[in-house]
Amino acid sequence: MIMRDVRKLSTEERISIIEKSARQVGKPVVYSTIIIIVSFLPVFLLTGQEGKLFHPLAWTKTLVMLSSVVLAITFVPVMMTFFLKGKMRPESQNPISNFFNRIYEPILKWCLEWKKTVLGINILALGISVPMIMGLGREFMPPLDEGSLLFMPVTLPDVSNSEAKRILQVQDKIIMSVPEVKNVLGKAGRANTATDNAPMSMIESIILLKPQSEWRKGKTKDDIIAELNAKLQIPGVTNGWTQPIINRINMLSTGIRTDVGVKVYGQNLDTIYTISREIEKALKDVEGIADLYPEQVTGGKFLDIKIKEAELGRYGLSVNDVNMIVESALGGMNITNTVEGRERYSVSVRLAQDFRSSIEDIKRTLIQTANGPIPLSSVADVAIKNGPAMINSENAMLRGTVLFNVRGRDLGNTVNDAIQKLNETLTLPKGYYIDWSGQWENQLRATKTLSIIVPIVLVIIFFILYMTYNQMKEAIITMLSVPFALIGGVFLVYFWGMNISVAVAVGFIALFGVAVETGMLMVVYLDEAMQKMVKEKGASVSISELRHYVIEGSAKRLRPKLMTVSVTLFGLIPILWSHGTGIDLMLPIALPMIGGMITSTIHVLLVTPIIFEMTKEHELKKHGKVEVLNVKH
Repeated sequence: MIMRDVRKLSTEERISIIEKSARQVGKPVVYSTIIIIVSFLPVFLLTGQEGKLFHPLAWTKTLVMLSSVVLAITFVPVMMTFFLKGKMRPESQNPISNFFNRIYEPILKWCLEWKKTVLGINILALGISVPMIMGLGREFMPPLDEGSLLFMPVTLPDVSNSEAKRILQVQDKIIMSVPEVKNVLGKAGRANTATDNAPMSMIESIILLKPQSEWRKGKTKDDIIAELNAKLQIPGVTNGWTQPIINRINMLSTGIRTDVGVKVYGQNLDTIYTISREIEKALKDVEGIADLYPEQVTGGKFLDIKIKEAELGRYGLSVNDVNMIVESALGGMNITNTVEGRERYSVSVRLAQDFRSSIEDIKRTLIQTANGPIPLSSVADVAIKNGPAMINSENAMLRGTVLFNVRGRDLGNTVNDAIQKLNETLTLPKGYYIDWSGQWENQLRATKTLSIIVPIVLVIIFFILYMTYNQMKEAIITMLSVPFALIGGVFLVYFWGMNISVAVAVGFIALFGVAVETGMLMVVYLDEAMQKMVKEKGASVSISELRHYVIEGSAKRLRPKLMTVSVTLFGLIPILWSHGTGIDLMLPIALPMIGGMITSTIHVLLVTPIIFEMTKEHELKKHGKVEVLNVKH
């Protein structure tokens, strides 16, 4: 009406109409914005790795919505007073709106005629989506393609430096034989720092891959890993595959360098290792488990030099004299530093490798006395003894770990099967217990947080809707858009082959807010149509007259409803064809939103008018066509 008569109005009349319209739509605009912001509360309450990843998204969405609602109720009305001038076509002459109305109105009339059929189809689709979502795999986060691999094989704990070096060189040569590999850099042991407590038995090789366009046709990253793993079957070496960045994140957050780890706690390292071997035996046949191996907490070889104190006095030696020889001849003693520009290097001195390569050579190490040199064996017993390769402790208890990755199956079902298998087969001694860690630990934490806060948020959204309408029925009708939005999201995630993860959950959370917003938009326009009907027809109307105004409220404001949905879809659909870094995380967020917006739109445009009409028909029959509508004038 405003658009048709605006050229005949004075400036004061135009401002008055704009003010009235702004006040009319201001409340729904503010409440819809609050609903979208509230729907992101679960994302704000995420902690750990997932919280750090998605908090920027939640803050960006919140700040954008707050700024947009401020502009919508302040800046936009002011600009309308400047630009809504001159000759303007009424909305009935808008060719785009007319085109969509000609399509929509017949479909809506048919749906209103066949209410039970339409509702039955929607309920059936909702019923099908429930077992589909229950059958989806579970994982903490979708694996991000870093463009590189981290090969982490583990050898026997008593491996020598020279053997570890040889194995490393052989492995790097084999890795470089695969055409997709660009460069490889291997490391055995650890650097001179306490932040990298890797033993000599653990090797790390960073594999840089060529761009995917240069790979052999049909090859995937999993195929490359499988090919490398098949070529790197070296006796005494247990292979492990991951990626550099996620490996460091896992080690810093959980202390586990693979996808999942079973931590074994107790007081005796030998017993812990025995339990770890039993766990390895029980889990090796579980589908989806790869790179399974227990950490070698025992089996280390140590050179034990026990000084014969009774013999020292015979040669005029002290314990410190013998220790000094052992340190300088075998261990290496720092004697000075070399300066090379800004760089500083320590200089150590010890016997050459040929003079300390065996027990007999070490026993013959000479010690200078007042009566001449004597062999070390004269004042000390020298032997090789077994001991722990590395001692780990956590929660004031000794700890061992059984590590494994998950490939070819989702993490959730794999770990659930593994837990069930251990519950059936593993009996722990008194004082020993196990704990599951790695990405499974993160998944449990995120799932627990979401399962608590999401229902609370839905209750808050319902309360906001009730405040918007001041009526329970309209609030319930609007909330029905949430489960029906779930249908499209579940279908698209299922047929895309995606697992349920925190990223997918964030996509559904964002979807619920937008779905409620579009549902509220429809109910607001239907309420306006009811107010118009009561004003024109009075308190007593027929069923046919009610349907006429329901169709008018649904169809005559089709354009803003389609615009609300289209803006969201046009921004998300290009992600389906995107490639490159980050798409592994963006796609799980976008899929439920795209599918959910489609089914939510169908529900809002076709099902919401049906349910709305049914509630008003009930009021007609209940009151005998008197006081027919619970609508505020």
